[in-house]
Amino acid sequence: MSRPAIALSMHSGLEPYALRSEHLARLAGVGDLLAPEAIDGMPPQQAEEVLAAADVLLGHWGCARLDAAFLDRAPRLQMLAYAAGTLRDVVTPAAFARLERVTSGAAANAVPVAEYTVGAILWANKDAFVARERLRGVELPAVQRRHPVGNWAKRIGIVGASHVGRAVIRMLAPYHCRILVADPYLDPAEAAALGVELIDLPTLLTTSDVVSLHAPALPATERMIGAAELASMLDGATLVNTARGVLVDHDALVAELRTGRISAVLDVTDPEPLPTGHPLLALPNCVVTPHLAGSQGTELSRLAELVIAEIDRFAAGEPALYPVVLADLERVA
Repeated sequence: MSRPAIALSMHSGLEPYALRSEHLARLAGVGDLLAPEAIDGMPPQQAEEVLAAADVLLGHWGCARLDAAFLDRAPRLQMLAYAAGTLRDVVTPAAFARLERVTSGAAANAVPVAEYTVGAILWANKDAFVARERLRGVELPAVQRRHPVGNWAKRIGIVGASHVGRAVIRMLAPYHCRILVADPYLDPAEAAALGVELIDLPTLLTTSDVVSLHAPALPATERMIGAAELASMLDGATLVNTARGVLVDHDALVAELRTGRISAVLDVTDPEPLPTGHPLLALPNCVVTPHLAGSQGTELSRLAELVIAEIDRFAAGEPALYPVVLADLERVA
């Protein structure tokens, strides 16, 4: 396919931020954009006409769900090029049965999340969050750290070798950390290639100075970090969660944080946002941010560039950079 016809699907009004003028110019070199706005904000008749002519659907946050009924409206559709990360609510078995290719922008969105995570790890190992509170006159229990402050040779526990987890591993390379990974899908050969130690979760929790969560939200991972897991963490350790709030039992986390024994940095919570007055928002050894680690502002350009590259490769008959198959949905965020 030399020049595919391309339709957009995303939150109405997101288009100018997701695809700036330079991205539209690049996209014009790859295929024919059927309309500059997303089908989601079009009059129904126009949306039907665009879908009927589309070979590729460029999706983003707010993308339509590709079920059988939607696909019947797009008989020519061959590819979903998704610029964002989480595909579970967008694709269905019908999409994998009907389309030639589904790709994800998760690897691009992982970069700013990993940057946030590494920043949190470096600050945590310097005891910066707690030291700031003490400087402001907040009284905190004295905790005897298992290891002294500093980032050299610290043990960093990565729970989940996802796109974000792997990006964190790469970014930590200059700091000479000892990186431990717990992930049932990671085999020893992959762990060796990543330069990490593959261990079980209980061992990771009891030996890491920082525990950073990068697992998907699945029935098997819900509340995977509960009272027993938190109690097993080292004195002075920090829990960082940039994955999904449901991975952590928040009541248990509040109870453990109140002892002052550990700290936490949370970019995701359950519920999200936390209700006004929630204890996690007031605890001095807990930093909560409003799910801002992922792509924002200028970082959206990375998503746009990846999705355009994927469409270009499809048009040229080349393999996808980040293909997604049905079996992947069982273990991705």
